[in-house]
Amino acid sequence: MTDSSPQTNSNNVPGAADVPAAAEGQQQEQRRSGRGERRGRRGDRRNQERDSEWQERVVQIRRVSKTVKGGKKMSFRAIVVVGNEKGQVGVGVGKAGDVIGAVRKGVADGKKHLVKVPLTRHSSIPTLSNGRDGAASVLIRPAAPGTGVIAGGSIRTVLELAGIKNVLAKRLGSKTPLNNARAAMVALSSLRTHKETAKERGISLEQIYS
Repeated sequence: MTDSSPQTNSNNVPGAADVPAAAEGQQQEQRRSGRGERRGRRGDRRNQERDSEWQERVVQIRRVSKTVKGGKKMSFRAIVVVGNEKGQVGVGVGKAGDVIGAVRKGVADGKKHLVKVPLTRHSSIPTLSNGRDGAASVLIRPAAPGTGVIAGGSIRTVLELAGIKNVLAKRLGSKTPLNNARAAMVALSSLRTHKETAKERGISLEQIYS
């Protein structure tokens, strides 16, 4: 009689020496994947911390249209001010078919055009400054501690997100929010500390104060 039991091929059965090697390979792959996940988590945390430092404020949202061959194409324009309240601020403009997309583009545009603002120990600006953009003109003057931000419209938003807490500002000319915000950015970008001014003029710091 013949044996009806299935015969197993000895070549397909892994040896005892091969089993630990395969198990070690799986463990190494798991370790690598675990390290990759940890690095990804650390990168996400760092990105979240960087994003948490910045604050965004929407100054204006308007519905605009563009005349094309088939008629008018409607979209939204958002003016956004981005700042970290530590001396960095930017103004961005974004256009999209929806409001959320326009704001997102405005935030990205504002972070591309950041301005470093020199702040004093009383959270004010070192000197008086003028800025102009189009028909809008802005005058910014330093103030004593406890004064607060005396400004209005989009200029106030720019100054607050820049971290300035004691300042006097006056809007001259046009009332357009975008032009006023950009004029304030021009005024802040032209600010120089007394130390930088003395270095540019080639004189001592004492002669600046005298």
